[in-house]
This record gives sequence, structure tokens and C-alpha cells, in this order.
Amino acid sequence: MSGTIDIVVNLYTPQEVKLGQTGLDEDFKEQVRMPKEMRGGITVDQYLEKMDTAGIERSLLIAVRAGDIRMPESFEVPYERVHEVCSEHPKRFSGLAGIDPFRGMSGLKDLEQAVNEYGFVGAHLYPHWCELPPDHRKYYPYYAKCCELNIPIMMQVGHNLIYSRNRRLPSVARPILLDQVAIDFPELKLIGIHIGIPWTEEMISMCWKHENIYTAGDAYAPKYWPKSFVHYANSYGSHKVMFGTDWPVIDPIRAIEEVDHLNLREESKKLMLRDNAIKVFNLE
Repeated sequence: MSGTIDIVVNLYTPQEVKLGQTGLDEDFKEQVRMPKEMRGGITVDQYLEKMDTAGIERSLLIAVRAGDIRMPESFEVPYERVHEVCSEHPKRFSGLAGIDPFRGMSGLKDLEQAVNEYGFVGAHLYPHWCELPPDHRKYYPYYAKCCELNIPIMMQVGHNLIYSRNRRLPSVARPILLDQVAIDFPELKLIGIHIGIPWTEEMISMCWKHENIYTAGDAYAPKYWPKSFVHYANSYGSHKVMFGTDWPVIDPIRAIEEVDHLNLREESKKLMLRDNAIKVFNLE
């Protein structure tokens, strides 16, 4: 097996921390037990060292658009910033275009530019930051544009934690809400990230029902993944599960070490760590 592909990675350098482009306050960093020496961010080169140690060949970097930018505490990581990092390390990083549905036509044009000019390989959506469920009509033009561009879209499903005490967001994205979207857009590849916790069974059921819905084990350390999720990844859902960390939430070195202790079949492990991502994101 060649190198692993991590499909959920955030830029977390001193620059993003200083500019308030992470969405994480100090309380959240304490809650997830982030090492104190890391809380000010690490450089791209330092992160590449982590990738090398973990055996991760490529990471998909999110150009985050965390909800309506006009709202307090919303933030974004500019597409240009992610494109810059990807251009400097084209064999190690690919970009994902964050979606802010409140930007209307300008957001659609941005998405088109990200794919056609910057080479981004997918889109990314945070429903809870938008405070709109995944089947809301405001997303539908973006789903249609993803179909037109032949790219997948990933989104956080399940509950969300309190990333910042200054803005506490509702959990609006139960996995079952992907059902109507998959029916309306059968050609759109939908990825429900964060395992769908605490509604993991719903996430599995959506992947089982719809050939165009996938999921990823990210944002939770693998040793804490629900048993049903591990069983699904190791059996009848092996072609539907991908690997992610949601860095800086989970360290990639820890994640890979813990995956190695899940007792997955070699074929299932290969599909999760690499092959499924290549297929879904058209990385070849």
C-alpha cells in the first residue's frame, strides 16, 4: 500500500491562529487536550514532518468558510491561502473549497474558480456554522455546481461541540438529512464527515441506502470510534469509508497508530486509508 490520504485537514499555522481563522478558542483546545506547545499553531513544514512520520502521502486542506461572514465569530481561510500552500507542495496537498451559501452567485463563481483555476478537488460545508440543515434550499445551487464541476462535497454531520464560547452553534445536521439531497442529486458524491456521532447508525444507513453517500473517520481518535462504525468499515461498508483527522483536533501520528490497532482486514484498511479517497476525489 502506498501512502495514506487524509481527507480532512485544516491549516493551523501561527498565521491562521493569529488572524483568528481557526474557530477554536482556548477552552476548546483544553477540552480536546491539545498540547500546550501546539496551541499557537505549527508551520506547514512542521506539519509535513508529522505527515512523513505517519506515512501520509497527501492531505486535503480546507479553505474554510465558516458560515455567513457577516455574522460575529464567523471566519474564513481564503482560497488563495490554501492555493498558495498547495502550489508550494503540489505532491502533498490538495485544496477543498469552503461553501458559504449566503454569498449567492459570487460564491458559485468562487467555487468554479477554485476548481478550474486553483485545482481544488472538492467542496466543504459546515452546516452548523450556517445554522441551516443540509437539505436547505440555499445549498442547492452549490450542490448543482458541484455536479457540474464533477467534484464531491463533504460536510460535518452529527452534533457539533462548542468551538467558541462567544458563539454557541446548534446541531442542525443529522445524517438522515442527507437522504433528500442524495435523492435530488443522485450524481453528487456526498461525504458525511465526523462519523455522524452521536447518530452513527444513521450515517451508516445513509451510506448503505445511497450509492453516492460516503463517510469518514475523523475528528475522533480511532480508538474511540464506535464499534458499529469500525465493523462497517471492515465489512460491507469498506468501499464507503475514508480516513481523516480534522487536524488540529486529532494528530495524524496518533490517528495512524490507532488505526493499526483496530484489527482491520488489510483490504479494508487499504480502501479506507487510500483507495476510496482516490476514487471519490478523482485524485489519479
